[in-house]
Amino acid sequence: MVILIVGFLFYMLTRGYKTADYQHIHVNQKQKLRGDLAEHEAGLLVALMAKVAKADGKISELEAELLGHTFTDISKVFENPEEIREELKTIYKKEMQSFDNTIVVSKKYLKLTSRDYRKRLGVMEYLLNLAFIDGDFAKAEFMICEDIANTLEIKQNDFKALISRFEQFYANREAQKSMNLEKAYETLGLQKGVDFTTVKKEYRKLVRQNHPDILMGQGKEQSIIDEATKRLQEINEAYEILKKNLS
Repeated sequence: MVILIVGFLFYMLTRGYKTADYQHIHVNQKQKLRGDLAEHEAGLLVALMAKVAKADGKISELEAELLGHTFTDISKVFENPEEIREELKTIYKKEMQSFDNTIVVSKKYLKLTSRDYRKRLGVMEYLLNLAFIDGDFAKAEFMICEDIANTLEIKQNDFKALISRFEQFYANREAQKSMNLEKAYETLGLQKGVDFTTVKKEYRKLVRQNHPDILMGQGKEQSIIDEATKRLQEINEAYEILKKNLS
């Protein structure tokens, strides 16, 4: 989903503007930066990203990955991508220090994209994805996103619909994760809540009982060995799930 959101954002950023409009991002030819990058669409977008990413007081690994992809994609449209990427990182670090100018930055972005509601809606979707990506949409993140959405003149119905979509997506993911955990405990024949030492002990016992080489050495029939091989795969998958969640 992260890569899809990045790709969608980049499409929205590059549609409907002439290359002569030097304050916007373009992909049909390499762009030479004129003026201050902080006042360019690229810099303003990164500033908004900084506000949302820092709103809950922490940057998760997934947030950092998404930001990294976006910095790279945006910088590639310029003639000097490495230099631009470093400048974008500098803007990001500066803008994450304070929320005081959030409305000011948002108004500047609105001015640049006043004719393109779809673009602003796409940017809002990206910012919400950034806020939701760690699985916890904090109150502070909502407040910052709401301030940005209002300033970008995003319709309330559209803003609420985006939030609802992300809430549903992450609720479904958590439900699937819970089901996977329950299945993993069931596969190893364990009660939920046991410590990881108990998990490892039971895992090793089950591996010995179902290892095809051991069963072959015991002279078991091929049908039994085949069934045990399938069972061993399930045991290994269950163990990896529990190891990731308990260790």
